[in-house]
Amino acid sequence: MALLKGFEVEMYTGTPNGDVVGLSDKIVTSLDGFVREPDSRNVEYTTAPSSSYSQLLCSLLRPRQQLRSYLNQLGNYTIIPGSTLSLGGNNQFFRSDPNNAYHDFIEKTYGTKVVTASIHINVGISDVEILMRACRLIRVEAPLYLALSAASPFLDGEATGYHSTRWGVFPQTPARVPLFTSHAHHIQWVSEQLAAGTMQNVRHLWSSVRPNGDRRPYDLNRLELRICDLVTDPIALLSITALLEARLLQLIESNLDPLVSSQFTPDELIDITLANEVAAATSSLDAKLQHWQDGRTITARDWIAELYDGAFLTAKQHGFSCFLSPLQKILRSGNEAQQWLQLHTVGVSTRSCLTQAIAVVRDREIELENKICSSVGATGADK
Repeated sequence: MALLKGFEVEMYTGTPNGDVVGLSDKIVTSLDGFVREPDSRNVEYTTAPSSSYSQLLCSLLRPRQQLRSYLNQLGNYTIIPGSTLSLGGNNQFFRSDPNNAYHDFIEKTYGTKVVTASIHINVGISDVEILMRACRLIRVEAPLYLALSAASPFLDGEATGYHSTRWGVFPQTPARVPLFTSHAHHIQWVSEQLAAGTMQNVRHLWSSVRPNGDRRPYDLNRLELRICDLVTDPIALLSITALLEARLLQLIESNLDPLVSSQFTPDELIDITLANEVAAATSSLDAKLQHWQDGRTITARDWIAELYDGAFLTAKQHGFSCFLSPLQKILRSGNEAQQWLQLHTVGVSTRSCLTQAIAVVRDREIELENKICSSVGATGADK
């Protein structure tokens, strides 16, 4: 069984020198498939659901090619890596739609804490009770995906002390979201939040993981992992997604459930998970985490390595192990934040770290398009 997967990709636009420039009003007017965020400096596109990793790779790349081409028409503009305003501009909100009441609420309530770029990974699960169980498992393991994806060590030109400044400052809303024991529990809880005003609408559930669907909270058909920073390398992103899919397949094929397999109460699990998220945002793969099953202390890197062998076997059985294996490179070489901080530690400026990354991302996209997507478009795709 192959699960449907898709991505919501938020990206900054700006100059090759790393300065972020708000262009979303022009982009969404001129290019199909792009939508605006509350701040004009980033823009979002969504990939169509697919079970094929090769197709997903090209679905990630092609909108960026269109965006790059359009940015060149506007001037000397490009796509900016990273998940925070690395070089400056964090003191002011630039509204993309001044007449949008929800955007008005977001600006007044949260300010630039929400002006971040990220990847949301959606995986289709049609059975709603299995979906709730999946959300429980991935919620307690979400810090691992943050550790793999961290890409925001800088803000306003300075190292912040976080590997993921984005998740370190992002306003999780409501402040404490439970592990939903059932679909009925989820419906009841969301209804209570809307009545209390802690959620403005059904979209206003900003936690690391949430169930999603066409008519929330009633019609739900996918898990949405929202914790990841922007992973600019599509191969790295697909490897993180492959780990997520493997864990979900293991859950579907067994009774893997924190409410059954942990020594902790649901409230204790939330406490552990929130503390693990802070640790992962601070130190990513080097973070010392508390395991949700037995409470032992383990680094994020070692926890992921423990999961890897079983995940690889599951991925191999389902035909996508080649897309999981690049995860080992992230464990060896570090995520994007760690690579930037290594340069910064030896005296490379924040701007130089970012400008180098801009060039690397552009070249990587060209390489993957030439090697993979030209043939995929002609022949179809396997997993």
